[in-house]
Amino acid sequence: MDKLITQDMRILITGSNGFLGHKLIEKLANKPRVSVLGISKSENRNPDLPADNFQQIDIAELDALTGILESFKPSHIIHTAAITSVESCENNPENCELVNVLTTEIIAQYCKKQGCHLTFISTDFVFDGHNGPYREDDATNPCNAYGRSKLEAELRIIQSGCRHAILRTILVYGVIADKNRSNIVLWAKNKLSAGESISVVDDQWRMPTWVDDLADACLLSVDKNGQGIFHISGNQLFSILEFVRQVAQFWALDTKLITAISAEAIGQADNRPPKTGFILTKSRQELDFQPTTVLRSFEIIEQQLETYG
Repeated sequence: MDKLITQDMRILITGSNGFLGHKLIEKLANKPRVSVLGISKSENRNPDLPADNFQQIDIAELDALTGILESFKPSHIIHTAAITSVESCENNPENCELVNVLTTEIIAQYCKKQGCHLTFISTDFVFDGHNGPYREDDATNPCNAYGRSKLEAELRIIQSGCRHAILRTILVYGVIADKNRSNIVLWAKNKLSAGESISVVDDQWRMPTWVDDLADACLLSVDKNGQGIFHISGNQLFSILEFVRQVAQFWALDTKLITAISAEAIGQADNRPPKTGFILTKSRQELDFQPTTVLRSFEIIEQQLETYG
């Protein structure tokens, strides 16, 4: 992806302390034609983001968000900040609406007014999981508040008329410099390495997405000024149990420590889609997105773990 970003750009990244935000900053570091501003609610934790390129704000404070937009004057925005916890969105719908929908609408309206391009991160949870894998134009039907908020944010972006790429993604995994950021791969690897037993759902199916691939898709969207909805994920469908077993097998960990459990047993039968997955034809053709195999991503993750220390 080194050849990406071939023109002068001012890129604003919301959620720069987040999992994807970290990876985007890492990939954009030292690109001579790019000015980057990262914003996040907490203090800067990104080693690749200089202090002068970071501002600490709560994007739920809409006036502060508008002030940042007007002062930085981005040519492109990658909007990764969101409340992604299904339970948090269910328990506090007002905050979910504010952070996931209203902030997105403010950003989209700014992009329309100023001619700025918006890349927005959405989710497979806009689907109910009864007819996966899905194309971009398949009917949506979210089964939880998180999915509903992301779908509503998508609609607000489209209604704004701004130039935009909506990237839906699935079960993002990988490694970044911030050791406090976990995900299903690191969780399973760390638990099993410690000899701890884990229970994993065996009746939900996903196409897990390597965070490096998702970051590359964002930068492809920026470089190509992508327009419309794109599905971004890996191209291998696993049950979540199967995926965790892949983790155990790659790192030579004891699969006997893994116990299968049903979604119903942990209260996820109704508020999680049973089977998603994406058909990637459009993102391959229009963005030149090429997903990495799970095995190859694990090989690179192993190298990255040594690099990050």
